[in-house]
Amino acid sequence: MILAAGRGERMRPLTDTCPKPMLQVQGKPLIQWHVEALSRQANQHLICNTAWLGGLIEHGLGDGSTFKTHIQYSREGDDFGHALETAGGIIRALPRLADTFWLVAGDVFAPQFEFAKAAYDAFAASKRQAHLWLVANPAHNPTGDFGLSKDGLALNGPKESNVTQWTYSTIGLYKQSFFAEALAGIPAGNPSGIRAALAPLLRAAMDKGCVSAQIYTGDWTDVGTPERLRELNL
Repeated sequence: MILAAGRGERMRPLTDTCPKPMLQVQGKPLIQWHVEALSRQANQHLICNTAWLGGLIEHGLGDGSTFKTHIQYSREGDDFGHALETAGGIIRALPRLADTFWLVAGDVFAPQFEFAKAAYDAFAASKRQAHLWLVANPAHNPTGDFGLSKDGLALNGPKESNVTQWTYSTIGLYKQSFFAEALAGIPAGNPSGIRAALAPLLRAAMDKGCVSAQIYTGDWTDVGTPERLRELNL
C-alpha cells in the first residue's frame, strides 16, 4: 500500500494544484518511484489511498499496467470528504490487502530501496506484527522517532534515554493482525471513516515486543517542503 491521501500543507502553493505524490522528482512523479520499485520485485497488486486531488493521481498512474502491476484506489476523499490519516486509511483498505503487506508513504524519496521478496518472506514467517526500516535523523527530525535494540526490536523509549533514536522512514512490512479491531478500535474497512494515526499503534505494539526494525542507509528524503524538493532536483 502506498499512502497518498495527504493535503501537503507544508508544500503549498505547489500542492494547491498538484497532489504531493505527483510532484516531479528527477523527471518523474515522486510516487512513481515507489510503483516502479515495487513492480521490479514482482509486487503485482498495489493500493493507493487518495483524498486531496486524488483524481490526478489516478490519471497519472492509471490501472498500473504501464508499470507491469495492478493498482487499486481507496478513495477516501470521495467516500468521506477527507483523508483518514495513516492508520485510518490503512484500515479502510484492509479488506483488499494481503495478510502481510508492504507500506510506504508516497511523499518520501528512497530510490535505492528494494522491496525484496526475501525480506517479505522472512517477516511473514516471523512472530512480529510489523517490521520497520529506520534512517539517520534528518535536520527536521533531530531527536528521531524510535530506538533499536541489539536483537532487532524497535523501542518506544523516552528520547532522553541513552538509546540512540532513529527516524521511521515510513517504509515497513505489516500483518493484518497489527490492525485487529481489538487493538486499533476500528473495524476492518473503517466503514465510519474514523481518522486515526499510525504512531500510537506502533508504540503500543513496541511495548509488547511485536515490532522489529533495521537500519536503512541508502538515500532517503522526506519531501516535506519546497526547499527539499528543489534540492532533489538540482
